Amino acid sequence: MAMVDRDAATQQVIESLKALYTQYILPVEQQYHYEHFYSPLLTESEFESKPQVLMIGQYSTGKTSFIKYIIGRDFPGIRVGPEPTTDRFVAVMDGPDERVIPGNALAVAPHLPYSGLQQYGVNFLNRFEGSQLSSQVLRNISIVDTPGVLSGEKQRLTRGYDFTEVCQWFAQRSDLILLLFDAHKLDISDEFKSVIQSLKGHEDKIRCILNKADQVDRQKLMRVYGALMWSLGKVVENPEVLKVYVGSFWDQPLRYEDNAELFEMEERDLMNDLRDLPRNSAVRKINELVKRTRLLKVPGPDPRP
Repeated sequence: MAMVDRDAATQQVIESLKALYTQYILPVEQQYHYEHFYSPLLTESEFESKPQVLMIGQYSTGKTSFIKYIIGRDFPGIRVGPEPTTDRFVAVMDGPDERVIPGNALAVAPHLPYSGLQQYGVNFLNRFEGSQLSSQVLRNISIVDTPGVLSGEKQRLTRGYDFTEVCQWFAQRSDLILLLFDAHKLDISDEFKSVIQSLKGHEDKIRCILNKADQVDRQKLMRVYGALMWSLGKVVENPEVLKVYVGSFWDQPLRYEDNAELFEMEERDLMNDLRDLPRNSAVRKINELVKRTRLLKVPGPDPRP
């Protein structure tokens, strides 16, 4: 997949935003200890960071296989299987050599936008890692794979960190959020429901993917799609319908080829969404900065006697 590079105009906007934040907004945030009430202060690396894609879904919905399909190869530390194989957050990024970077090292790297994750403690950082490889796709975007959302209360409590809060942190800094669903199991667990509801305010970034759609025939696919939309309508508190892509995003032949043409069209639209991220990254940064500035606004003294 060929990516669109960040153009000069986008880079100029980002430089201007950085200057505005440093000169006008940062001093006020420091004065009123903004980081204690909302989110950590922004760093230079967060302004300069590549567009980020966040993958969220229940286990075995094909999140890791989707990343492999997008970049066209395996990445360091990849684990794929029908059971919950991804037990940590994995930031897949471009780099000169192939290696796995521990989460504690990522959180203190000055050129990476992950310093804010230190607030979630060592338990989380031990479950966070970076996967670095040389990839044309990753030169302009980074992708964050997440652990499969669990349905059992016991497994959820033994994570050692607040999964929903961490997902919310990544969502705030992502340009695109992909919610993956398996055509064979559309149930939305309580934890997954909590995660989706925590994304409120980021609906413009959310896209849904009905994955493994080749495993059912055309008639069943229509029913599955309808069931997914009904389930989402109960969870997502938004009057607008979320965009749903239907397909089979892995490197194996289709089981049912009835919808092959539909899958190709859906994949083309999704790839266009991903391809345009570098060019549109400045818009997301403007939106986030405006949100922070509104939180800083306080009413002045009443001029009336």
